[in-house]
Amino acid sequence: MSMTICPEGFYIYKPTAKPVTIIAGYATYHSKCMSDSCGPLAECTDTGGCVCVAGYEIPPGHLPTPDSYGCADSDECLKTSGTCGSYSNCTNTIGAYTCTCWVGYIATNRTSPASGTNPCTDYDECCDEICGPGTCTNNVGSYACECHDGYELVTEATPDCQDIDECLNITICGPDSICTNIPGAYTCKCRVGYAPTDPAAEPSLTNICIDIVECAKVPPICGPYSNCTNSIGSYFCHCFHGFRLNKQAVIASYNNPCTDIDECYENPGICGKDTVCTNVLGTFYCSCPDGLFPSTGIVWTVGFTYCQTIESFVEEIKPPEGQTKERAFLGNMDDQLKEHVGGFLPPATVTNSFAASMEVSGVGPRVKSSRLRRSSTVSSTGDGKTGSVILGISDRLVAAMVQPVVNQTKTNVKTETVELSLESIGPEVHDVGISSLSANNNTMEINLEDLANNNNGSASVAFITLNGMESLLSHQYFKTENQTEMYSDVMTAILTSMNNTNLTEPVNFTIQHKKTAPENGLMTCVYWEEKTEDTMSWSVEGCWVAYTNENYTVCSCSHLSTFALIMQIEDPAPPNPFLEWLNRICVIVGLLFFGLAIFTFLLCSWNPKINNTARLNLCICLFFSHLLLLWNDKYTDEELACTVMAGLLHFLIVAGFVWMLLEALQLHLLVRRLTKVQVIQRDGLPKLILFVIGYGVPFVIVGVSAVIYSDGYGATAAEVCWLSRTRNFNWALTGPVIFILALNWILFLATLWSLRATLVNMKSGVSQSKDTTLILFKIVAQFVILGCTWILGLYQSNLFFQVLFIILNSQQGTFLFVVHCLLNKEVRDEYIKWLTCSFNKEKQGGSVRDAPSVSEDFDKAEG
Repeated sequence: MSMTICPEGFYIYKPTAKPVTIIAGYATYHSKCMSDSCGPLAECTDTGGCVCVAGYEIPPGHLPTPDSYGCADSDECLKTSGTCGSYSNCTNTIGAYTCTCWVGYIATNRTSPASGTNPCTDYDECCDEICGPGTCTNNVGSYACECHDGYELVTEATPDCQDIDECLNITICGPDSICTNIPGAYTCKCRVGYAPTDPAAEPSLTNICIDIVECAKVPPICGPYSNCTNSIGSYFCHCFHGFRLNKQAVIASYNNPCTDIDECYENPGICGKDTVCTNVLGTFYCSCPDGLFPSTGIVWTVGFTYCQTIESFVEEIKPPEGQTKERAFLGNMDDQLKEHVGGFLPPATVTNSFAASMEVSGVGPRVKSSRLRRSSTVSSTGDGKTGSVILGISDRLVAAMVQPVVNQTKTNVKTETVELSLESIGPEVHDVGISSLSANNNTMEINLEDLANNNNGSASVAFITLNGMESLLSHQYFKTENQTEMYSDVMTAILTSMNNTNLTEPVNFTIQHKKTAPENGLMTCVYWEEKTEDTMSWSVEGCWVAYTNENYTVCSCSHLSTFALIMQIEDPAPPNPFLEWLNRICVIVGLLFFGLAIFTFLLCSWNPKINNTARLNLCICLFFSHLLLLWNDKYTDEELACTVMAGLLHFLIVAGFVWMLLEALQLHLLVRRLTKVQVIQRDGLPKLILFVIGYGVPFVIVGVSAVIYSDGYGATAAEVCWLSRTRNFNWALTGPVIFILALNWILFLATLWSLRATLVNMKSGVSQSKDTTLILFKIVAQFVILGCTWILGLYQSNLFFQVLFIILNSQQGTFLFVVHCLLNKEVRDEYIKWLTCSFNKEKQGGSVRDAPSVSEDFDKAEG
């Protein structure tokens, strides 16, 4: 046997051709090592020997065989201790081995597998949020998780802390509830139709879900005009009778409310022929138009009642003995209303009943067109019994209109027969203050809330005017020594459906006058008092006048009833023939002297320096104004003529005062010139300026007044054509007159002061003293007679002042003639020459002096 020790400590055996008995083992060296020389799992080396591939070795005690070198897997994990390093596990594999770190450890170089050169180190699992919703604590080679509330530790899961599904406990939220699991917790809510016992908290075993009473919700869950029926966990809605849903398949609610069915539109003719169908919420009502009346009276039966003329209805009535058919008609209506207490009547039926009752009574707007053959007509003294019956009917008709309310409602009805305002408040109304109701421009103010507080929180009041009622309840039912006249509508105030009607404070009525009240009248607030069936009258008890003017009166009353305004006027004193005769004679005399003065100023030969324009036009204006005053009571029935006469009188009187002011102004200017004691070349202002001012100012005043209030001119309460006191229109004359008189007074004082200074500086003498006295007399007399005599008109209760007023105001023409003609020497000379027929042209120049005296100059200044 030949044996060769192979490199690397391996032995290569090559059997010979002949078998040799081997005692200890042998091998032969071969010169060449080929790929198939070494057998499986072995390979040749560079030197020709065979070695096992990596991970394999020849097992101990194994000898090669002819076919195989005998390489077997090498268990590196057993062969070499610490092959993988600390905190690791070594796992042998066929031809190799692997290293894995212990749980909680990781290779130092995480990109390479663990090995002896890349040992395992502790791994911080908490960095990877391995616990999830919990608290992670790292330990050497491990970690610990503490889960949050609502989570539990599940080591097999990732992350370790997993949500607890509390809803698996079906009772956790209590009965009639729905549990919803959410991460770390759960929520509870009640099933539809249920709510927690404590609405502010979620349902639970201690706050269980209970049924919701949906029908008690505010606002109502079913919407308006519906009934709600509650059931366990639900509810049902049903529309009121006369209503229906817009969307039938959807339950009623505010988004799908019950709406009214318009029966009158959907069923034309439902009430019958010649009827009025009125649709209201939830139902409809039938009534008759004015002039017709239901065959069954005020209560309508659909399909049976029809409308017939009032004439035929009344003709069919068989009245009791001693009673007219008209009174029987009213009595039957009143009886029906008494039987219908608590029932409802629509406004159309109420107004038709009012119209019928007034027509049958012979008053109101339908009387002229009515074909009703009445047994008698209403006299000028009225018919209090019939009026009282209608008032009772009114109370019951209004009461039938009132329905229970919880809030505040207002109803207004207006026809040619009746105007009605109805207001109701319910328990839910607070702080409404004073309620105001209106009828035909009359108003009533009442504290309805206080009345409601005394009547279980509800109260209703109505305010009514009936056209023509003043003919039944005549002013002659008011007992007084004075003359009376009805000055307003008859108004009725009613508190309906109330147990306690005691007023907590007076009620105020603002009542419009039917015409302008005279100054000498006494306005009286009255109410209709019916003591017995045959004893009735207007009374003032409990009512008083709070305020009054010419257009309206405010009455305060401590009770409610039927009210009116009655004007009391003292019986006028009989006309005094003497005063009428004296007035006409004096005015005619005054006009005569106005005419003489006018002709004197026009025809007399005057010094060219004298300007008589103001004086002449003053006389002309006063002449025509006095002439019109003789006739201003003759045309009061002719509107246009009376209006023109009043406007012309206004113009002439203002013009007269303006010309009087211009004359005073000219006098003042002349006196100022005389301070220099010089001859006056021309007297006063130019004529053009005088005419512009004298007639322009009055024209503007009258024109503006007519534009502002043209109705202010015409017939007045005194039955003369003059300025009305309405809207204080009389100040269109009074204001300018006071202003002109004030200016006149200022000029008068200024003239006197200038005259005093002039005369002091002039040489004293008897003639100058007389001249001054005459001038002062003219100035004072003209101012007093023309400007101040009207004051006597305020004292007409005394015969002496009446006579003095007539004489002084009518003789203004006489005064002007005496002062400016008879007291003027030049004019006297002219009169003497006219009377003696000695006037000639040669002496005319001598009668007009070129250098007038001081006295004459002052006289000229008055022109």
